[in-house]
Amino acid sequence: MSIANVSLEDKYRLERGRVFLTGMQALARLPMLQHELDRRAGLHTAGYVSGYRGSPLGGLDFALHSAAPFLKQHDISFQPGVNEDLAATAVWGTQQVHLFPQPKFDGVFSMWYGKGPGVDRSGDVFRHANHAGTSKHGGVLLIAGDDPSARSSAVAHQSEHIFSACGIPVLAPANLQEYLDYGLHGWAMSRYSGCWVALKLTSDTAESSAVVEVDAERYDFHTPADFQLPADGVHLRWPDPQLAQEHRLQQYKVYAAIAYARANGLNRLVWDSPRPKLGIIACGKAWVDLRQALDDMGIEAYAAEIGLRLFKVGMPWPLEADSVRRFAAGLEEILVVEEKRQIIEYQLKEMLYNWRDDVRPRVVGKYDETGEWPLPEHRWLLPPTAELTPAIVARAIAARVGRFHDSPRIAEYIAFLDAKAKAQARPRLTLLRTPWFCPGCPHNMSTKVPEGSCALGGVGCHLMAVMMGRNTLTISHMGGEGAAWLGVAGHSGTQHVFANMGDGTYFHSGLLAIRAAVAAKVNITYKLLFNDAVAMTGGQAIDGTLTVPQLTRQLAAEDVARIIVMSDEPEKYKGIADFAPGVEIRHRERLDETQRELRETRGVSALVYDQTCAAEKRRRRKRGSFKDPAQRVFINTAVCEGCGDCAVKSNCLAVVPVETEFGRKRATDQFACNKDFSCLDGFCPSMVTVHGGSVRRGKALAASEQDFAALPRPPLPDLVSPYGILIAGVGGTGVVTIGALLGMAAHLDGKGVTVLDMTGLAQKGGAVMSHVRLAERQEPIVNTGHAITGEFLRNPDREFPAGAMEQAVVDTLGRAATDFIDATRLATP
Repeated sequence: MSIANVSLEDKYRLERGRVFLTGMQALARLPMLQHELDRRAGLHTAGYVSGYRGSPLGGLDFALHSAAPFLKQHDISFQPGVNEDLAATAVWGTQQVHLFPQPKFDGVFSMWYGKGPGVDRSGDVFRHANHAGTSKHGGVLLIAGDDPSARSSAVAHQSEHIFSACGIPVLAPANLQEYLDYGLHGWAMSRYSGCWVALKLTSDTAESSAVVEVDAERYDFHTPADFQLPADGVHLRWPDPQLAQEHRLQQYKVYAAIAYARANGLNRLVWDSPRPKLGIIACGKAWVDLRQALDDMGIEAYAAEIGLRLFKVGMPWPLEADSVRRFAAGLEEILVVEEKRQIIEYQLKEMLYNWRDDVRPRVVGKYDETGEWPLPEHRWLLPPTAELTPAIVARAIAARVGRFHDSPRIAEYIAFLDAKAKAQARPRLTLLRTPWFCPGCPHNMSTKVPEGSCALGGVGCHLMAVMMGRNTLTISHMGGEGAAWLGVAGHSGTQHVFANMGDGTYFHSGLLAIRAAVAAKVNITYKLLFNDAVAMTGGQAIDGTLTVPQLTRQLAAEDVARIIVMSDEPEKYKGIADFAPGVEIRHRERLDETQRELRETRGVSALVYDQTCAAEKRRRRKRGSFKDPAQRVFINTAVCEGCGDCAVKSNCLAVVPVETEFGRKRATDQFACNKDFSCLDGFCPSMVTVHGGSVRRGKALAASEQDFAALPRPPLPDLVSPYGILIAGVGGTGVVTIGALLGMAAHLDGKGVTVLDMTGLAQKGGAVMSHVRLAERQEPIVNTGHAITGEFLRNPDREFPAGAMEQAVVDTLGRAATDFIDATRLATP
């Protein structure tokens, strides 16, 4: 078998051919392709990228920083935003280059990125800027990352309605190839119509990898021949009265975008039938779910026979009428498959209602034909909550097809789903894997409050304190931490609260909440958790300058009444004189005493808790850029009484249960330990510290091919039909790495491959899965190693339900298809 000559730089360097890349790398490559298209068209343009990180786009800034040399070659600059709306305003500025007397470029094409809450936050900028328009050779693409199941967000998000309210067309790619294809169409549409254009992404594609084709010559953009633009054009100009902007947007620009979608076939018929009855329409992730459901039911082979027509939408708003009306002609019913609230369904009904009296098929989607609101005994046809799955879509299709066609194959599949649902509903011992603070995380200590006090939560890793019984109440949007107290303070009967706020949030927008609290004269202590990294999204640096002394000066300038800095290393500030006057510096061991003092302070006070993120410490120590204490903590199991007080004091997942002949004791997981040493705060004679030593690592066994001669070679699947592999585990155990290795291996072999990484809060001890798509069936090998959860820290007698978990796997897959090994133990020295 020949192996392709592949370089890791191909994803950014290769001009044409197949490359294997992630969703974030595809977005980083996208502006380079646009620049290449412009160069071939004789345009001298530049690119600009700005935005703010957040799942599922948490790694985009990493990808852009990594691609910096390649971006520079294409005159593309990347400037991370302090927050989303300021980044959007900077993007707005790129469309104004031609207003200045000596522009260096013909135009600047720009890309903004942000997760769903960032879209909400930037609505005011989007509305202003979209009314103003784009430049002729510029164009704006908005990358919106939605988290429909709220895997790593405070709320579930759907951005299309915000964009439609601002008059911004929305494109919905269904896979990574369409990230590139629709992204380039987005810039072309933006230039033609004068509109900003959004690219709506979800976790299922943003966190995936795939083989895609890159080649600037494969694109052929068509200028609409059936639409007349106004004589003065649709682009940004100055002066430009507000009502003139509104007229241009509503009269021309939105319809120019529709004309572009029509001319370039962004919405298209995929299946047809000589005697059509049922039409199904979908876009984006819902399109993928639909195709999977149809494949699972085996419908494609006889879709034409039963009268099925399938329509794929590339631009869900505004929906282009001509193509969907042609799709609707001759149908008895249309099923609209879309996630969350209706966006296509409402437009489709409007387009068909007054069209032709003889063509008005029944349209169903969220509701069936009765149109009833969902009562307790009434189920949605396709629910507007959480996220769609192929199984949900399959049930809806089966219900609609069953009205006019009997199919044993469909009935068999629905019976399978019923049996699976029944099996999953059986009561069994479960262990909820709640995300938790990393071992050694500063928040293990910093989020504690004194007895009798409570805290208000917000955005960041400290959000998880809400789950830990620490009297942390409610959450807020980013930058609103503590502001709820302004409305509660005079009515609650409580005199004081604490409010947790991370340093990243403070720099993003949180300072305004502190300013509001000072203005309102309420009693509140802001605990500013200075962790030296934006840890929730992967350990990025704050996009600017912020030091602890600088922070204290800002707080003092805002008239904060009292400021105390706490640190696990207060000695590092000896001799530093640029703190605000009156600031005290204390060791973190005085946290409870200090908080009791501050809650008696009238007005707004601040506790700056300075301790570097544990995960970032680990990264820096591996790079040799952070001090690594020559000290280790062990627990002598012969002395340990198994009380678990060390876990309670430290709240640390590196303190693990260990079963001995004398019962359950405690041990320190040396590979997880980040050397915070807070487990020593308990008075326990079993704790042993070793100074100057290092952990002895296991030695690899010398092996030869003869040692494995008796093992049969695994049969390779026939890739004529797809093959699927599921890799499951806990964050930090290499699940994503295995998926990436398999994906690259398939790419090297010239195979098609997609890899979907479902991570959520995996970096905080949560579950992670990697779906490698090569086929349909799987012969799993299951790791039986026990990875403890935060529940063991609160309940020292909690049993790990290994037997029940293994039985659940067997019930689903069958004993013959399942092998169990303790791969974690095998990897431990």
